[in-house]
Amino acid sequence: MNRRSFLSRLAALPAALAAGPALSGRAAARDLPKLVVAKTPTCGCCGAWVERMQAAGFTVEAHDVTQEALNQIKAQLGVPQPLHSCHTGQIDSYFIEGHIPAEDIKRLIAERPDGVGIAAPGMPAGSPGMEMGAMRDSYQTLLLRPDGSVDVFARHG
Repeated sequence: MNRRSFLSRLAALPAALAAGPALSGRAAARDLPKLVVAKTPTCGCCGAWVERMQAAGFTVEAHDVTQEALNQIKAQLGVPQPLHSCHTGQIDSYFIEGHIPAEDIKRLIAERPDGVGIAAPGMPAGSPGMEMGAMRDSYQTLLLRPDGSVDVFARHG
């Protein structure tokens, strides 16, 4: 970068800072890896979850698959049956199982813990894509470790 280009960018900094979170949110979204999701075509809450992830800045590549294919994907990614939910995603080397909030996924890729994925088992009311008015279940996002142990990654509700 030459001096003129540097000074030009420096002069634009106050305007960028004045734009506030919207600008930094767009910049952060460019830095997020793609989220690939497998779901069945008839599950409306899965589509709603994908929309929430897109609104949070993720580029989502969604694939409608049969339930049998979805179960095979879960097995290939190492998602244990007790952690299953209605859709399965992958981002970087991690699986994303169920109605995980976007902030948990962003934290996962920022912190890169020693794990194979995170899951919100079942379909908790009030989780992204499962909004039901004021109804909210308390639930946890769980981190599956390579040795098969599970730790609480985040608590919700």
